[in-house]
Amino acid sequence: MKMNFTTSRALRASLLLLGVLSASSVWAHAHLEQQTPAANSEVSPSPQSLTLNFSEGIEGHFSGVTLKGPNQQNIAIGKAVRNENDKKQLIVPLTESLTSGLYTVEWHVVSVDGHKTKGQYQFSVK
Repeated sequence: MKMNFTTSRALRASLLLLGVLSASSVWAHAHLEQQTPAANSEVSPSPQSLTLNFSEGIEGHFSGVTLKGPNQQNIAIGKAVRNENDKKQLIVPLTESLTSGLYTVEWHVVSVDGHKTKGQYQFSVK
């Protein structure tokens, strides 16, 4: 009888541990890993697009970007689209040349597992 009780406890403990370890990937969020232009960089000439690379796949329809210029005014940009060849990448076409100054990129995404994340970074145009 004691052998069955110990075996049962070990099985339950193993299942619990397996559940906790596998659930950690479910709780993941899409974090910004790389961007072009790079954060805190100075670029010349004006970029033609913004490219944001995340740690996991994102839902393009629920993700977006805004761009603020040197005086914190909103800059008109194209629609942010997910790269269909890389579901971790969001591309934002710029509809006009950026003048020299400091720009702030504000982004929000929904990862494929449904979690929302947001953030911002800055770059300068020379």
